[in-house]
Amino acid sequence: MAADGLIEHDGVVRCWWCGDHADYQAYHDDEWGRPVDDDRRLFEKMSLEGFQSGLSWLTILRKRENFREAFDGFDFEVIARWRASKVETLLKNAGIVRHRGKIEAVLSNAKCMRALLDEHGSFAAYAWLYEPDPSSRPSRLTKKELFALTQTDESKALAKDLKKRGFRFFGPTTAYAFMQAMGMVNDHVEGCATRPLVQSDRNAFRRPT
Repeated sequence: MAADGLIEHDGVVRCWWCGDHADYQAYHDDEWGRPVDDDRRLFEKMSLEGFQSGLSWLTILRKRENFREAFDGFDFEVIARWRASKVETLLKNAGIVRHRGKIEAVLSNAKCMRALLDEHGSFAAYAWLYEPDPSSRPSRLTKKELFALTQTDESKALAKDLKKRGFRFFGPTTAYAFMQAMGMVNDHVEGCATRPLVQSDRNAFRRPT
């Protein structure tokens, strides 16, 4: 049985986009939309959302461990010290997405993190400043509503500010996907079994300052 925007598999109703892929379902159930305040995890999500641009998220998900190994666990302090020649090494790594611009963006963004942390204390404290006001959110999130949320005023503002700080490959659409993934919004559609669980996590979550 399925409804618009929903699928049912093994008795569990989920958002349609995870399909019948076990790894995608696990990501949907356990990660997507759960609030995150760890800087390294946030930098990983930012970087992988950049790599996802133009590709399916499932492609990135299935390469995620390769990305983690190639990018030293997305430790931006380490990456910021890499030499430019590291890009050529990564371009030979068949386990990741070999896109020069996206790889260079990770290195460049890691270098930009220091000034951001000096100003805000943590990447998490900065990012959560862009959490939308609940009153601006759809009263009932359907598949149709979700398709209309590729960009928001908040994602545009986040992307614009990061661009001003020198960050690359992070436009408004990528910024909103990042906000969805890190739990800044709960975009599980109505009727999804994970939606109330994510909302409970968000209610209990202490926003970093």
